Amino acid sequence: MRKFMFLCALLFALQINAQASSSPSLPSIGSVSGVIIDKNLQEPIPYASVVIKKKEDQSTVTGGITDDNGKFEIKKIPEGNFVLEVQFIGYKTYNQDLTITRRNRNLKLGNIALEEDIAELEGVEVVAERSTIEQKIDRKVINVGKDLTTSGPTASDIMNNIPSVNVDQQTGDISLRGNQNVQVMVDGKLTNVPAAQLLRQIPSTSIKKIELITNPSAKYNPEGMSGIINIVLHKNANIGFNGNVNIGLNYDENAKFNSSIDMNYRNGKINVYGNYGNNIAKNDNYGNIFRADDNSEQFFKFRDNSKSHLIKAGIDFYLNEKNTLSFFTNQNIFDGATEGTTDIRFYDDTARNNLQLFLNDNNNMSSQYNFNYKLDFAKEGHNIELEVDYNVFDGDEDADFSFQGAAFLDDYMDFSDTDRDRTTVNLDYVNPLSDTEKLELGAQARLFNSTIDYSSTGQSFNSNGELVPTPSTKFEYTRDIYSAYVTYGKQYKKWSYQVGARFETVEVVADTNAVAAFRNDYTQVYPSVFLTYNPSEKNTYQVSYSRRVDRPGIGQVNPIREWATPLISSFGNPQLIPQFTNSIEANYTRQLEKGSITGGVFYRAIEDEINRAVYVDRNNLDRVILTHDNFDNTSSYGIEISSNYRPTSWWNFNASFDLFTQTQKSFTESLPREDGVTPSVDDIVTENVSVDNTAWNFRMFNNFKVTKKLSLSAFGFYRGKNRGVQFDLDPMYFVNVGARYSFADRKGTLSVNYNDIFNTMQFAFDGTRPFSQVGAFNWESQTVFVGLSYRFGSSKYRAKSRKRRDNDEKSGSGGIF
Repeated sequence: MRKFMFLCALLFALQINAQASSSPSLPSIGSVSGVIIDKNLQEPIPYASVVIKKKEDQSTVTGGITDDNGKFEIKKIPEGNFVLEVQFIGYKTYNQDLTITRRNRNLKLGNIALEEDIAELEGVEVVAERSTIEQKIDRKVINVGKDLTTSGPTASDIMNNIPSVNVDQQTGDISLRGNQNVQVMVDGKLTNVPAAQLLRQIPSTSIKKIELITNPSAKYNPEGMSGIINIVLHKNANIGFNGNVNIGLNYDENAKFNSSIDMNYRNGKINVYGNYGNNIAKNDNYGNIFRADDNSEQFFKFRDNSKSHLIKAGIDFYLNEKNTLSFFTNQNIFDGATEGTTDIRFYDDTARNNLQLFLNDNNNMSSQYNFNYKLDFAKEGHNIELEVDYNVFDGDEDADFSFQGAAFLDDYMDFSDTDRDRTTVNLDYVNPLSDTEKLELGAQARLFNSTIDYSSTGQSFNSNGELVPTPSTKFEYTRDIYSAYVTYGKQYKKWSYQVGARFETVEVVADTNAVAAFRNDYTQVYPSVFLTYNPSEKNTYQVSYSRRVDRPGIGQVNPIREWATPLISSFGNPQLIPQFTNSIEANYTRQLEKGSITGGVFYRAIEDEINRAVYVDRNNLDRVILTHDNFDNTSSYGIEISSNYRPTSWWNFNASFDLFTQTQKSFTESLPREDGVTPSVDDIVTENVSVDNTAWNFRMFNNFKVTKKLSLSAFGFYRGKNRGVQFDLDPMYFVNVGARYSFADRKGTLSVNYNDIFNTMQFAFDGTRPFSQVGAFNWESQTVFVGLSYRFGSSKYRAKSRKRRDNDEKSGSGGIF
């Protein structure tokens, strides 16, 4: 923020000089000096604009800006009568008459006190009315405005509005460029909270911007084949006491309530902030799957009932101009319950009909503790930073299964306790070698441990087909990563480039019931290269390359049963090895008179692809097992086009189109059935699957300004047909409309949104693996959302920004996480 203020003031001063240079030449004998201060705080205001104007026609003669101590001195002022004008964002303009004569030519004005301008502050609030899209050297940045935050109460609700991003409305799983191997970060930090749960807990009003880093540099951790989605939250570091309160209600078949309050107090060298947010929701999901081979149909009905609470508290110590200490803690509390039924009907043999009743309680708590120390050297941008982050997760899950009808199992319960901890230590060094060169070095240690204890009162089939008590399982998983990186960037005229490499050694240990099940130690180098060409202010060309890795997630390697229905069970595979990706992409950005447009292409070569595998359960041939496995090398490629444009003063829109093609490889088993013939293990058919999937998405967000206080919005989304290893997805589309109204001098905002107005959102599919099936799932998509936001406090921005790790452009972390 400080650099931004300086650049604005500098550009203003250059404009002043340009205007002054066109004025007639006069004898320049005088000077004016003084100090600009805040009237209430009695503190200096740096980078304020000081202008000398002719009194008779108000034309500009000369001017300048204040230094870090609020001081200014303007020389070479001709004789005459003038007006001194002082301007700074958030303050009322100050004017004072001056007279320069030969006897009174050096004027020392002393302290000049500026008063806060509340009206202007409301005009430059952090949250803009409309969202914008920027193409940076290594990322696409979506600056989240009020138009997006009114799309829904949580981060999950607005993600489908973001180019190239999709969120599964049932599971909450997020994908980037059609791939779920994406790293989700908050303020540049990982968390132990599952991404789907995390996105549903972050209030949309807390989001400042969303960064899509599809080809990250070597400075970033290399996880995520399709890249990184970094959610940057607002940090309130304004002088005095400030805050913001939000409440919202979302309703379809059930009510969903969310609220949050953010507060901070900044004075002098200390900034203290605290945040609280909650989300209380019930959601109904239902669907069906029809199997032609045995003329059966499954009917699913589930209700999720969840309550989440997020608490954050932090403090920043600005020891002096060179040293900053920061500490914060996050506490994330989740209490969830799911009840449901699976009704299986065999139309040709009703004696086999059965009903499964399911009740799941899932409670977890995640705690994060973060310490940061930054030392700035004398040279601007030259610094070293140490960060220590500790994150612990404790979760308990109890599942109760009961059966009616022709079920072959007795009622039973599953119990699963999960403990995870992650310790991360970063050391980063940045040295601008010159105005056109920058060197960055860093080292990191990441230590991850997970223990899952599982027990059950039920029974399972053994290898002999006999029902025996389900054994208890303890799964311990440890992954330690040690890495170092170096990047070097240089700008030469219209060209700029950055090269880098990250060196990493990994130690993985997976034990089941204290028996060493799997070991995988490896060392890798992850290079990155970026090249940018700016032939003019309106045109930018970019080419980049990076190497990435997808390490198996804990859910993919956990051998304990993840979930089960009467016909399907899902397990992890402890033998999974990492999947590596070499990614190349090129982008072109064109600045238009009323907006911009960006087009890009990408190509990914994938080694040891991780994908779903389907097996017939040898212990019960009516059931199948879903798991993960490694497969042959494959590739994907695609194109993306995005634009933001303002055709008129009252209408602006963001639009994007993405198309990608990927070859997915997998392994599946099926069991052909014939009337009157009982199948056996020998009848199982094995198939190595290779599926070429070409999919595309189009989305458009429109914002209409009716009055200064009232705006309307309309969002449309279309997803084309998708082919997968197990099934093909039908096309899906939806339209959302909304309105927002500002009141109380724009401190308050009332929002109303009507989602999926045509009730067209549906997860519909058909497939042949492992058997022929047709199905569809539905959820509460046609919702009405009403939200209220109100900001209070002085709102005078003067705090220094704390450098965020992994991102030269990001600021602060004072949101929910």
